Amino acid sequence: MSDRRALPLLAAFIVGAAHAAAPTATPFTPDDLVRLERVTDPQVSPDGAHVAYVQRSTDLAANRGRTDVFLVGLADRSGASGPRRLTSHPANDSSPRWLPDGRTMLFLSDRSGSSQVWRLSLDGGEALPVTDYPLDVTTFRVSPDGRTLALTLEVFPDCADLACTHRRLDERSKEKASGKRFDQLFVRHWDRWEDGTYSHLFVATLDAAGRAGTPRDLMPEVRAHVPSRPFGGDEEYTFSADGREVVWSMRLATAQEPWSTNFDLYSAAVAGGGAPRNLTPDNPAWDTQPRFAPDGTLVWLAMSRPGFESDRYRIMVKPPGGAPRELAPQWDFSPGQIELSRNGREVLASAADHGRHTLFALNLRTGAARALTDGGQVTAFSPAPAGVVVARASLDAPPDLYEVRGSGAPRALTRANGPLLDARLPAEYEQFTFAGAGGEEVRGYVMRPQGVPRGTRAPVAFIVHGGPQSSMGDDWSYRWNPKVFAGAGYAVVFIDFHGSTGYGQRFTDSISRDWGGKPLEDLQKGLAAALSRYDFLDGNRVCALGASYGGFMMNYIAGHWPEAFKCIVTHAGIFDSRSMYYTTEELWFEEWDHGGPAYENPQNYEKFNPSLAVDRWRTPMLIIHGQLDYRVPYAQGIGAFTALQRRGIESRLLIFPDENHWILKPANSLQWHREVLGWLDEHLKR
Repeated sequence: MSDRRALPLLAAFIVGAAHAAAPTATPFTPDDLVRLERVTDPQVSPDGAHVAYVQRSTDLAANRGRTDVFLVGLADRSGASGPRRLTSHPANDSSPRWLPDGRTMLFLSDRSGSSQVWRLSLDGGEALPVTDYPLDVTTFRVSPDGRTLALTLEVFPDCADLACTHRRLDERSKEKASGKRFDQLFVRHWDRWEDGTYSHLFVATLDAAGRAGTPRDLMPEVRAHVPSRPFGGDEEYTFSADGREVVWSMRLATAQEPWSTNFDLYSAAVAGGGAPRNLTPDNPAWDTQPRFAPDGTLVWLAMSRPGFESDRYRIMVKPPGGAPRELAPQWDFSPGQIELSRNGREVLASAADHGRHTLFALNLRTGAARALTDGGQVTAFSPAPAGVVVARASLDAPPDLYEVRGSGAPRALTRANGPLLDARLPAEYEQFTFAGAGGEEVRGYVMRPQGVPRGTRAPVAFIVHGGPQSSMGDDWSYRWNPKVFAGAGYAVVFIDFHGSTGYGQRFTDSISRDWGGKPLEDLQKGLAAALSRYDFLDGNRVCALGASYGGFMMNYIAGHWPEAFKCIVTHAGIFDSRSMYYTTEELWFEEWDHGGPAYENPQNYEKFNPSLAVDRWRTPMLIIHGQLDYRVPYAQGIGAFTALQRRGIESRLLIFPDENHWILKPANSLQWHREVLGWLDEHLKR
């Protein structure tokens, strides 16, 4: 079994190796972050000759991103056949998926005015429509023989055809009354109100000309979303190896949906006949990401504890006619994505790994695991006939594509932001360890400030990650990006406290019902360890920042550790734990982490309730919230601001009416960074 716990610590600071900065290089800025090209969704062709991928550019004038499909060759290892743009329409083109011939690609585009599937040949010619439905196609997959599409569309479950849904939506848009009526939860999810439509999975046959016929609903009249909301995609369904079945992950929209994580795998025949068949009825927890090996073996991810969204994903294997079993039960990682290798002998799995995000290969027969990457963050991958293509990022650079073969060094396939990065100073950072809560080893990172002379003590941005069951390590973010803070002259410290992922499931579990216990102790000890080890950190000039759970921790720190900080920034933070339970949407999260509903265990919600310590608040605080945030509703931010104002504490509120839990629009991102860095400057540099 692979065990990454013994990874050696770095003896010296890592200097970003993704680029060689020019002699006149300048610090990295928020404007740079917003302008970066974003590389996603690599898809290796069936013959292994090419990789299609999506690249997003930012149109600052239009205040939006726009996506195109690109292609890079794999066969020419000299690197002469560099990336080239395949689509350049003003619309968004995304989700490239190959037909079996390896010369034809299908992709999603809204160039016709709605999101539909289009076809493009590498041999030349214009893109041609494959679907022309009255509703948007949101995701799709191609069958192994290339003759059938599985695709998802949002419909009213009781409608007999797509035209019915289209007509109802049109009629609703013309109604003068605006009231919304609900008889059960969900009433809203993430950033949208429920409207009675559900994302359903359909199949459609391609004719000789490559056009899709009338789609057939695989889940008629079922009240469920495929893919799952709000973040599911085509990874949640697949064709069987022979193309005769489609298998997908689904949770029924019963009255218990907001506090249930019981997703099951369902199967239906492409040819029709019979209702969907539940393949995992005995597991009341989460089953997802079905995959088929060439011999028909079904592989998928499964949690074991109902109601816990951060439980460890086990890799399950079921041979044709055999019983399911867990692959590598002693492998204490939780994969976020799995695929089968091209030869069907290994499961490729990416997982958080001690402050990194690593791609592993697990033998499908024995479960023996080996790491394919070392350091950085694998954000996506696609199997190739001889290896795998990964999108890899780090604290120094956003994702680019690399080919990984055997034990050799990864080969760079793209460098989408080369000129910009070459003109900027590289990030310098190091992972460190210390004895945290209970004497257990805890890890963190420190990043040197940019543009600050050596030997100068710099103010510190102390960032606390959200989740809370997530990790902040050697990875890239387009929102909370340490390199941006370093570019503004701040040293950056962040800690993977108890509850973080990638250190074994026991470590992840340890935060539940203890939000302000071990995690706060880790943060206190982690900051102290960093200040004692790194002489460029100025412990008298520190500001704490965090979002979501990190925002909760900011509000909690304000009443339990205020003496350490000159200022605080809380984004989408929980202020009152009890009202949070009754206004958020996904109740399973609150109920698991606090030991049940608030009316059954009020003491657990009050134990670490930030609002109960407002009388001890004294630190200047900037509060930021999106008005479309239904995960942590914006009243939580208003409540914290009210508390600060009523107590006469220096405070500022920044509300984004058009943003959700995240700040996504380019202009809003720039404003967010101006406000946050300005707040730090006011309190740490003046």
